[in-house]
Amino acid sequence: MARRPTIGQAWRAGRDRLSAAGLESPARDAQVLMRHVLGIDQTRLILSEPDPIPAEAAQRFDDLIARRTAREPVARIVGRQEFYGLSFGLNAATLVPRPETEMLVDFGIERLKDKPGARVLDLGTGTGCILLALLANLPGAVGVGIDLAEAAATQARENALALDVSGRAAIRTGAWFAPVADGELFDLIVSNPPYIATAILRTLEKDVRDYDPALALDGGEDGLGPYRILAAEAGRFLEPGGAVALEIGFDQGAAVTGLLQEAGFVDVTVERDLAGHDRMVTARQESAGRPR
Repeated sequence: MARRPTIGQAWRAGRDRLSAAGLESPARDAQVLMRHVLGIDQTRLILSEPDPIPAEAAQRFDDLIARRTAREPVARIVGRQEFYGLSFGLNAATLVPRPETEMLVDFGIERLKDKPGARVLDLGTGTGCILLALLANLPGAVGVGIDLAEAAATQARENALALDVSGRAAIRTGAWFAPVADGELFDLIVSNPPYIATAILRTLEKDVRDYDPALALDGGEDGLGPYRILAAEAGRFLEPGGAVALEIGFDQGAAVTGLLQEAGFVDVTVERDLAGHDRMVTARQESAGRPR
């Protein structure tokens, strides 16, 4: 009877399969998938490398490697993604939280750190990663997250509970500002809206095109549809001096800046991500919110 491979041999074989398939981070991906199968952390994986891998675990790992070679994102396979040092569950209705989106959290923390009882509105909340990361780092803050997809809202509620901020996070279902009650005002409105032009969707990489929800990607004919709504309506829901922080596509800085300026916002600023691409637009409302 042939000896079973060790855990170390198994994950390295998986790594080699991913490398042959052209994946960018084959070793990291193989290790994450092996840790997921075995339910262990990175340190335990290293210590367990000489141990024979159980047959059932070997088969499951093989299946997950096959899914990854088909370009299914690792986060989709394991059902979780880290964001701002926190772990977020995700499902088919949510985007995978991405590192560049952490810029919005950085801005929000800096903006609200000295404001007790700050109120945050997150539009298109998805997993809730932006809102919940803000609440986790601003103990006195409260917030509302809104998503059009009920499944996404359900996932955000589960994440809020897991992160012990559910008592300060109201997750609602609906389109943009529709679920916001009369008289609700916020110190900060954040959003990572759909911003890809419809015609571009079919040209995206397979791991995005085939696995991310189109509802969270499609920004309309020119990719700016959601920003028109946000710019036109946000001022009605902001406290005097309140701010907005919006994630944008790399080529949308000037257009979104113009929309916000036309709507009366001031201090409109475009910030770049670590790759040097325009990624976030922030702005401030100078006066009281416009009447409904």
